[in-house]
Amino acid sequence: MKKDLLKLLDLSGEDIKEILDTADQMKYSQKHGIPHDALRGKTLAMIFEKNSTRTRVSFEVGMYQLGGHALFLSGKESQIGRGEPIEDTARVLARYCDGIMIRTYSQEEVEALAKYASIPVINGLTDFAHPCQVLADLMTIREKMTRLEGLKMAFIGDGNNMANSLIVGGLKCGMDVSVACPQGYDPDPRVLDFAATVEGPKFQLCRKPEDAVVDADVVITDVWASMGQEEERAERARAFAGYCIDDKLLSLAKPGCMVQHCLPAHRGEEITAEVFEAHADEIFEEAENRLHAQKAVMYLLMK
Repeated sequence: MKKDLLKLLDLSGEDIKEILDTADQMKYSQKHGIPHDALRGKTLAMIFEKNSTRTRVSFEVGMYQLGGHALFLSGKESQIGRGEPIEDTARVLARYCDGIMIRTYSQEEVEALAKYASIPVINGLTDFAHPCQVLADLMTIREKMTRLEGLKMAFIGDGNNMANSLIVGGLKCGMDVSVACPQGYDPDPRVLDFAATVEGPKFQLCRKPEDAVVDADVVITDVWASMGQEEERAERARAFAGYCIDDKLLSLAKPGCMVQHCLPAHRGEEITAEVFEAHADEIFEEAENRLHAQKAVMYLLMK
């Protein structure tokens, strides 16, 4: 792997496989009480300019299970929130800690942090990418389906950070990927440019969810209005009418298809309560796998 995990575009398919294989080992060790404190004595600085439940708990618990320690720094409590240049924060934290995880808005901020930090930087989420979540998604799909290559993944909803990372991660793992989103809510052009260069796995951008889910092995969705888009919620609800994952839509996918949701879920909007509960075991296994996938990332970058 490279020094940092900033976005899945930076990784090869082999890099992703190494993370997933290591995550499987981490999960097995944790479930069977096998010591795996490979980061004993090491410290992870966690910068949160966006709030979180799963990201904070999974990284903090993960560092503890690996024998290390995690420090929580909110935007209000750190000098970043008071205007300190990101390059200065990077160089200071690099002298105190062994790694940095940041959850923020701008991908450019994360890239700058990594440029000036001599220690690994992990993207916990930006408006452009959500690599840690998608690694957990891929891990969960592989657990249930035993493989990734040759499967079809369908994403229904906003062309947001989840869509961007799912497209890249899925294609790099040999999956066909179809995405359905309304006009004006497409994935990032950089991701669409990447998808156009991929040989082998197929990519499809659709306007109708029905076209995207045909013969899908896994169907994935996310909220229509992400953090920071609350004022757009009513407008987005109108734009995404008809993009709810329900039993009728799933009937077009393969029998026994998986459903994934990165959470939190708005039942009755992007997914019905019935579909969510029918696939709750898969969805919460996906949530748990954030812990194991991120432990793999921290181990590979910080060991």
